Amino acid sequence: MDLVIRDARVIDGTGGASYRADIAVHEGRIAEIRREGEGPRPTGLCTLDAEGLALSPGFIDMHAHSDLALLRDPEHTAKAAQGVTLEVIGQDGLSYAPVDDRTLAQVRQAITGWNGDGGDIDFTWRTVGGYLAALDGAHGGQGIAVNAAYLIPQGTVRMYALGWDDRPATPAELDRMKQLVAEGMREGAVGMSSGLTYTPGMYADDSELAELCKVVAEHGGYYCPHHRSYGAGALQAYEEMVNLTRTAHCPLHLAHATMNFGVNKGKAPDLLALLDDALARGADITLDTYPYTPGCTTLVAMLPSWASEGGPEAILGRLRDDATAEKIRHHMEVVGADGCHGVPIEWDTIEISGVSDPGLTAFVGRTVKESADLRGEAPWVTARRLLVDDRLGSTILQHVGHEENVRAIMRHPVHTGGSDGILQGTKPHPRAYGTFPQYLGRYARELGVMSLEETVAHLTSRPAARLRLADRGVVREGYRADLVLFDPETVAAGSTFDAPRTLPTGIPHVLIDGRFVMRDGLRTDVLAGRAVRRTP
Repeated sequence: MDLVIRDARVIDGTGGASYRADIAVHEGRIAEIRREGEGPRPTGLCTLDAEGLALSPGFIDMHAHSDLALLRDPEHTAKAAQGVTLEVIGQDGLSYAPVDDRTLAQVRQAITGWNGDGGDIDFTWRTVGGYLAALDGAHGGQGIAVNAAYLIPQGTVRMYALGWDDRPATPAELDRMKQLVAEGMREGAVGMSSGLTYTPGMYADDSELAELCKVVAEHGGYYCPHHRSYGAGALQAYEEMVNLTRTAHCPLHLAHATMNFGVNKGKAPDLLALLDDALARGADITLDTYPYTPGCTTLVAMLPSWASEGGPEAILGRLRDDATAEKIRHHMEVVGADGCHGVPIEWDTIEISGVSDPGLTAFVGRTVKESADLRGEAPWVTARRLLVDDRLGSTILQHVGHEENVRAIMRHPVHTGGSDGILQGTKPHPRAYGTFPQYLGRYARELGVMSLEETVAHLTSRPAARLRLADRGVVREGYRADLVLFDPETVAAGSTFDAPRTLPTGIPHVLIDGRFVMRDGLRTDVLAGRAVRRTP
């Protein structure tokens, strides 16, 4: 055998009781599992003593924003150090394939706050297949730090077919979008995402979305919407997605399925009852969450959708016009903009976490209200100035969540883990570096929200089943040796809101295809990750 891991406490990902065993790895797969006392122990070229450590399948991040980070950063320690061996990217309806030259330029500007402007990336691809090939060939052909699966971004597809107009698609435009989705699925995408509080994807009505979902379902994929509201009308927005995918006969995975803002305090049971009813009637539904209360997005995402029609340059033009800017302020502060989930914005909950212009770093780490008070001006004046001066590139933390909702939702049997980790900015959300050890350390060990075995199942076999991966997500002979070894007594997220880039503790070893990407707590130079394509 290439490697034998001795005396591990195996938490196999199924949710069943753990057991002690030796695990033998050969040619990238689990070749033998020898339980304690069963017989002769396997031998190998290399042996790792796992006494005191738990061994589990590699963690699958069902909602990641590493679309350019995987190409930019060969180490990608933010995820590798957490035990993540597979990320699902192309989230929230906005990413970099499929595109033409016009669409690529627009989407790069639109999501600068998520991924940077990409000035350091060679955008040689235009198709989904081309992007997946770029991942495989990254870093001198060696590959990427961790595996990645891709969702076709519905907002980008709409941008490609009809621009940023807030109108129904013509039959020809809808046919073009269906063609783009079908091509992306054939090239290996695992499904389609939407960002239905982000423009231009939010301009699609349910009938348009259902037609695209039918194409996804025909190719064996799933639909992953960031739905139309996480605030006022959240339950109706969840119900809309359930009904839409029932009509399209398409599996549904609800992205970062939270119940936020004051209007939803204590309402997680209402969401879970809605899902249980749909599941009882045969629906195929899963969801993901991150184990924190604040959210994270871009400041421009808070604007009303009408202010975003036409794309980034049109938005900046409206913000520079005093009369239009006053209408935007009224919508945000009084009416409740759809970009802010129908809830009037509370500037003391909006913390600037990152800026694109280094000259604006004084705003980082303060709420918009705090910066406005220091300047002696109204919060909207500060926010407007920042939007224009940073050319829409600012990211925010939005402190609007509820702990009781977080805990209730993560217990649900169809729940999976997703970091929603945005790696950009001076002060990113700590979930980007801490989601998976936070589940294991705080929520399993310290709070007992779930058993350790059940928690691991939420992070491994359940997402693997949603992705239809036949040989990942469980410690089983013949499966890929994507493995994590962690100390159940000490595993913890090191990242905090004050020090968000701190790496976790208690995760010494991480393997992908039987190769150490983390060893003794340090990142190796191994690039074992590849694009994971949908298979029939």
